[in-house]
Amino acid sequence: MDVQETTAACRDAFAELASPACIHDPYPFMRWLREHDPVHRAASGLFLLSRHADIYWALKATGDAFRGPTPGELARYFPRAATSLSLKLMASTVAMKDPPTHTRLRRLISPDFTMRQVDNLRPSIARIVAERLDGIAPALERGDAVDLHREFALALPMLAFAELFGLPQDDMFGLAAGIGTIVEGLGPHASDPQLAAADAASAKVQAYFGDLIQRKRTDPRHDIVSMLVGAHDDDVDTLSDEELISMLWGMLLGGFATTAATIDHAVLAMLAYPEQRHWVQEDAKGVKAFVEEVLRRDSPVLFSVTPRIAQRDIELGGVVIPKNADVRVLIAASNRDPDAFADPDRFDPARFYGTNPGMSTDGKIMLTFGHGIHFCPGAQLARMQLAESLPQIQARFPTLTLAEQPTREPSAFLRTFRALPVRLHAQRGT
Repeated sequence: MDVQETTAACRDAFAELASPACIHDPYPFMRWLREHDPVHRAASGLFLLSRHADIYWALKATGDAFRGPTPGELARYFPRAATSLSLKLMASTVAMKDPPTHTRLRRLISPDFTMRQVDNLRPSIARIVAERLDGIAPALERGDAVDLHREFALALPMLAFAELFGLPQDDMFGLAAGIGTIVEGLGPHASDPQLAAADAASAKVQAYFGDLIQRKRTDPRHDIVSMLVGAHDDDVDTLSDEELISMLWGMLLGGFATTAATIDHAVLAMLAYPEQRHWVQEDAKGVKAFVEEVLRRDSPVLFSVTPRIAQRDIELGGVVIPKNADVRVLIAASNRDPDAFADPDRFDPARFYGTNPGMSTDGKIMLTFGHGIHFCPGAQLARMQLAESLPQIQARFPTLTLAEQPTREPSAFLRTFRALPVRLHAQRGT
């Protein structure tokens, strides 16, 4: 869609977000949508919200005004769920559950995702960052171009998950190879071949996690899978193996590609705004402010993939969303809503300096990790990886620059990368 020529309506925002123009830069279209059609009904019947206030309310109202689909409704919202393993796994994740089932599952996993538990990984993450940067340093110092996406941004969350789950690194790289295929197969406009490929990849992940659970049950270690398998043995409300597999599958999908994309966006911000690099050279508050602004300005997830079903007729902005309608939220648009964040296209870490995570100095909530009962449990781990990476990258490679323009994956709902080629800027006299 040529935003300059758009007049009155967009028939299907989901299809437009998949267009080459939006893959390159979705923000002009999202701005138009937010201003002209903020409660959008797509050709498929799905609703899409794009204003910060509406999305914040909708996320907070999940469990009240909105709910996940019941098992009996899955066939209506996911016609291929009866035969698709990926859709069945998605339907059984915590993100798709409502209270009291959601409350039970979240209670069982929350103690294992506390800040202290994740902070215990900090030395390991710092070591992994240093090792990955050591690995690319020789090529950069020779003047070669290096694909930072493949060699660092993808590798770091893989290795972080290997530490978190207690997996051999080679196993983690094998599992991660199919994540992109699964994510694309779960998109609203995925073709049958894409969904079949996702199911094949999900079957491998499911089988691996099934074996892993048994290994951790007989030989527990100090990792989160062992804790989830055994920490609640005295609890009447334990996790079943099926619930645990879907939980691990969901963690893998939700925290891998998104973290890699955010690392890429953070590096691009450092290169595009050199006057802002001082934030990652200062104290922890400065690094945190830079990280939060990256997360706000370039959310890796454009819109929610899981259905939220209206429990009643809901009026927003003069539009009535009928009871039982499927409502999705355009997270990336909310984070650039000028009613929430002044001058939202400007990169300005100062708006998050000295605040709680996700909150601006104006008291507005950045929604990259969601809000309410389905707030992402891996948010702290993602933030920690960024906070450990950026100061080391700046200290090791202060003259880093783009070797050529980065290449993005052609995804409608994830702002992920295929390649991010960088090199060191040649210094005068060398």
